[in-house]
This record gives sequence, C-alpha cells and structure tokens, in this order.
Amino acid sequence: MGQAGKALRQVLETYGISQNQVAVKMGIGRSNVYRWVNEVRDPGAEMVLQLRDALQEINPDASAEFVRLYLNKIQ
Repeated sequence: MGQAGKALRQVLETYGISQNQVAVKMGIGRSNVYRWVNEVRDPGAEMVLQLRDALQEINPDASAEFVRLYLNKIQ
C-alpha cells in the first residue's frame, strides 16, 4: 500500500504544493489527500489520473515527477 501516496508526498514536499491545493483542484476533501499522503488509503486508478491532472494544473513539472515516481515505484 502507499505507492501513489509515497510519490505524492515527495512531489508535494519538493514543489511546495499543499494538500489543500490538490484537494481544491480535484474537488474533494483535504482529508482524502491526507489519507493518501500518509498511506492510510491508496487512491484508486481513477483518482491517480485525477491527481496527475490536478498537479498538471498546479505545476506541470510536479505532475511529470509524480508520474515518474509512481511508475518507478510499482515496477
């Protein structure tokens, strides 16, 4: 568990993006993002895609890094 959460945590820290920014872009509660970042729950495949898209809107470099980290971690 936590592959997406680990990648997300690293990207948020590296790019200075808040959990709230991601939640607002995704139209979800911040508690959902908190659970992913802290590896309490994994986002489903659809949510991973929405995470990528939200990060793309906030910072395209962060989105690319998230995808890279996520794909490298699950191989």
